[in-house]
Amino acid sequence: MRVTIEDSLKADGYKVSAFERGEDGIKAYRDGTFHLVLTDVRLPSMNGLEVLRRIREIDATAQVILMTAFGTIKDAVDAMKLGAFDYITKPFSLEELGLIVSRALEVKEMRDENIMLRKNLSELYCFQNIVGESDAMRRVFDLIGRVSRTDSTVLILGESGTGKELVASAIHYQSRRQERPLIKVNCAALPENLIESEFFGYEKGAFTGATKRKPGRFELADRGTIFLDEIGDLPPSTQVKLLRVLQDGTFERLGGTETVSVDVRVIAATNHNLENDVRDGRFREDLFYRLNVIPLPLPPLRDRAEDIPLLIEHFLQMCNSRFGKQARFSPDAIKRLLSYDLPGNVRELGNIVERCVTLAERDVIREDELPPHIINDTGGEPHNLSLNEIAAEAEKGHILKVLKSTKGNRTRAAGILGISRKTLWEKMNLYKINLY
Repeated sequence: MRVTIEDSLKADGYKVSAFERGEDGIKAYRDGTFHLVLTDVRLPSMNGLEVLRRIREIDATAQVILMTAFGTIKDAVDAMKLGAFDYITKPFSLEELGLIVSRALEVKEMRDENIMLRKNLSELYCFQNIVGESDAMRRVFDLIGRVSRTDSTVLILGESGTGKELVASAIHYQSRRQERPLIKVNCAALPENLIESEFFGYEKGAFTGATKRKPGRFELADRGTIFLDEIGDLPPSTQVKLLRVLQDGTFERLGGTETVSVDVRVIAATNHNLENDVRDGRFREDLFYRLNVIPLPLPPLRDRAEDIPLLIEHFLQMCNSRFGKQARFSPDAIKRLLSYDLPGNVRELGNIVERCVTLAERDVIREDELPPHIINDTGGEPHNLSLNEIAAEAEKGHILKVLKSTKGNRTRAAGILGISRKTLWEKMNLYKINLY
């Protein structure tokens, strides 16, 4: 049987090592590299269950298949408790065995890929990728490290482009929930009439077009983390329902009566001053206190100017690696970048570097190759603007005027402007309009 199986697996293209005794197989596994173990239960000295146990002690992720002509329910249960992938009883066909072997190797490959992905994500969102050596950023790093060890709700505060999403990801991927989902929701980008169904899901028949049950973002984040970006833009009706989830972890799907319970860590972020929004009646006071358990303020880039050269170098390395270049900025270009106010913070700086590296025709990027709005920046006075640029400035000014008249209420502002809430959010991002 051993020789027959060995020949069959080799014929299928596998590299196979075969042994008569369990001890020899265990030693080979310890000394070599194997993806799968196939063992009989009845062996000359130790039995297959002992081989399984010893192999799993060496490698907790080992894929082991047991085969026997004396299969019993107890043996099957014991094998599965010890971590066997499968259990096959003789007599069996070689085709049947081949399918089980193939499936076991596919599962192992997917598991290895997931382990590598989690490792890469953990490295991507470690502190080294949140660049800064200023005192302000050292305080941020310290706070990230401490809150990552807890399940407390975190409220990240800061202007657009300061890295709120990156900080939320860093907290999740260094927490005990790192192997569970991180679900990200941009509250400002969701149409008001769809926010509830996106958050909590819906039942079949809840509305026209609801042909089947759909889980919401909170359900998808169960045992993981949900990141609620732009939380200050939630309409009042949704604020009430969100408060209940934060209080007891329960909700009902839209159109349903069943109460769903979830275990979700909440990280929220906003560029609003929520205390002012509470005072002005735009944000619920009880929800604010539920979210503001651990406030984590992020400094704007203008308040940590000493980090700008580090960030420029960081983005240069990333872009050069991606585009296969060796670009760098001339001293005059660096000086000009340092004198620019960077209202879009880290995000804007990253976009500037990427644009310059992408368009660079030589290794040294000169000052005159920087974006025109930086070259022409003289404290905010427009120079050499095209008609399109003038129109854009006029549109930006009108949007700001309307937002101020509605005290930052984006739903009302969108109605006055005659555009959707999502379009307003996109234009605010385009023009870097901050209400914080």
